[in-house]
Amino acid sequence: MAKLTIYQKPTCTTCRTVYTTLKESGVDFESVDYYIDPIPKTKLKELLKKMGISARELLRTKDPIYQELNLAEKDLSDDDLIDLMVKHPDLIQRPIVEKGSKAILARPAERIKEIL
Repeated sequence: MAKLTIYQKPTCTTCRTVYTTLKESGVDFESVDYYIDPIPKTKLKELLKKMGISARELLRTKDPIYQELNLAEKDLSDDDLIDLMVKHPDLIQRPIVEKGSKAILARPAERIKEIL
């Protein structure tokens, strides 16, 4: 069975909800706090591919850093956006849950059922 990994920020309410759901389901999983253990660019690209979304779709548009960098007005490539997400983890929507060849943005938290 494929290992399940949750990429999260432990202080995030949705992340805590998903984490608790995984614990209660008895599933063996690994938790990655990507503020302590940053997601490398290659891994972020892989997760985007598994989720079937663009880098722009993974951006937290309400985060102050998004506003500061004027990302709404900039036409940046996925590669450029991924570089920014690696540099500024606050730009990444969370939690991301990965299992084998599939990954989801578990937002809202109920989406976790799609991968369990």
